[in-house]
Amino acid sequence: MKISGYSFVRNGISNGYPLRESISSLLPLVDEYVVAVGQSDDTTLEVINSLNSPKIKVIETVWNEHMTDRGFVYGQQKMIAQYNCTGDWLFYLEADEVLHEKDLPIIRQQLEVFHDVSEVEAIYFDFLHFYGSPATLGIAGYRQAPRIIKSSVRSIAPDGLFFVVLDKNKRGRYPVAVSAGCPIYHYGHCRKIGYTNKKLSEVGRFWGQSHSPRNGYGYISKYEIKQFDGSHPKIMKEWLASLAELEFETDPSYRMSLRDYRNRLRFWIESKLGLEISKKHFKKYG
Repeated sequence: MKISGYSFVRNGISNGYPLRESISSLLPLVDEYVVAVGQSDDTTLEVINSLNSPKIKVIETVWNEHMTDRGFVYGQQKMIAQYNCTGDWLFYLEADEVLHEKDLPIIRQQLEVFHDVSEVEAIYFDFLHFYGSPATLGIAGYRQAPRIIKSSVRSIAPDGLFFVVLDKNKRGRYPVAVSAGCPIYHYGHCRKIGYTNKKLSEVGRFWGQSHSPRNGYGYISKYEIKQFDGSHPKIMKEWLASLAELEFETDPSYRMSLRDYRNRLRFWIESKLGLEISKKHFKKYG
């Protein structure tokens, strides 16, 4: 069994990504790590090369600056990396996502168990979306998503977030997946707000959006966050101390939107019925 890790990134250092930490957290699990590195204005390429791992394969790319439709350029970059992987399992980890060292044996066990189960096409993870600070979680977004897929599965990525399996040329579906049994730690929304503003100003056009600078993360419903009481990956210690926002509180002037009220109703239903009804980009196996 061969495992490939892969990702894509551009201006990862100047935009405050835990890039070094993300790659390093996955390297012990994989046999190769393919990363598509877009032309950057910072030291992104140098930082990746400084990891000095024979597992890492860098593909230097040029982003399509004219593709502004719903993040499709992200899908293009993701697939450049994926199509250069040679493993049986392909593990996609974004540049602001990190694995906990204690979970690597759990993930490997799942890959071994389901390697020869033809009905299983992918592995999905729970997600911890840190919001505002490393002590706070945002709970309104997706909570589970597939991040590992078999190379034998005919898959594409319409954007950077999920996989579409093509049984036929013109019709796609989400993959059949089993749980990894552990979470992915997502730090994109707790980095210092200046990095977030810079990142959004650079990439908003790829989603057909403009960006107004934020003063902080506090303009959010208090019902869409909760406290984090677990431990962070050890590799994140330095990044958390230097590049993350350490203080967070909601803005008391925030007024809930219709979407906020729908989310609050969803949270209530989940708590009463013991369900998890967030958006899914996979079908559970079994």
